[in-house]
Amino acid sequence: MTKEVCVVLPALNEERTIGLVIDEIPKEEMERRGYRINVMVVNNGSTDKTEEIAREKGAQVVVEPRRGKGMAIRAGFEAADCDFVFMLDSDHTYPAVHITEMLTALEDGYDVVMGSRLKGQMVDGAMTSLNRVGNRLLALMTNVLYGTRISDPCTGCWGFRAEVVKKLRLEARGFDIEVNMLTEIARNGYRITEIPIGYRKRRTRPKLNSLRDGFRIGKMLIRRRFRPR
Repeated sequence: MTKEVCVVLPALNEERTIGLVIDEIPKEEMERRGYRINVMVVNNGSTDKTEEIAREKGAQVVVEPRRGKGMAIRAGFEAADCDFVFMLDSDHTYPAVHITEMLTALEDGYDVVMGSRLKGQMVDGAMTSLNRVGNRLLALMTNVLYGTRISDPCTGCWGFRAEVVKKLRLEARGFDIEVNMLTEIARNGYRITEIPIGYRKRRTRPKLNSLRDGFRIGKMLIRRRFRPR
């Protein structure tokens, strides 16, 4: 029986990059390994040609008008009907070629695989010094509070077994969605691994506010650690 992979791409006004991301997904290699591939673009209220380009590239489009990366990812996860689910930012900063390596880790028995920018090769200028420090602090908080051993809690490159995705109780609406996923995964004892990945400079203006969103993420880490199950 053929298994299916779903690649969820949350997108808000990414007309300059969405086509590049879709083209870079290693569909042929995964098909050679016996998988059907469904690329799902979640249009999160775009006012440009993001949706039009996604359809031209053959992607399934899910419309989530409620703004926020968390809302887009939650909509994509709800719509995904497959064996393995991958989530990737649509700004072309994360090389989609890493999906095959992540798929291997899931086939080997891990429940969740994260792409670590801090263990991989970053293009000069792809991440500010402030964001590097913030990511390391948030990783330390996560590991102390949840007993994990991860280096990049805010990565936008993830892979999951589908049954894990369906059991995640997600509430985040914005950029704290990654930490929301991570805390759910850790609290439920799922097996997590990381692989080193590349990271490129954004071609468009960042949507994340480092200080505001970093503070919100830190609050979520603490709040969810002591919340009753």
